Amino acid sequence: MAIEKIGHLKVQIFKIKNRRGYAAVCFDHLTEGKSAQEAYARMVKALRRSSNIEKGF
Repeated sequence: MAIEKIGHLKVQIFKIKNRRGYAAVCFDHLTEGKSAQEAYARMVKALRRSSNIEKGF
């Protein structure tokens, strides 16, 4: 399990058991990807979308 950071938020990236790929968990969001980098990139997009919704964009 790797821990990355997006700003002040911690992102946990781990291998999914019984499945192919990786998952990333951060701030009540879960994303999946074929690689750890893809899961992290999807997490960045998910956090950007949720922050824009909170701001009203």
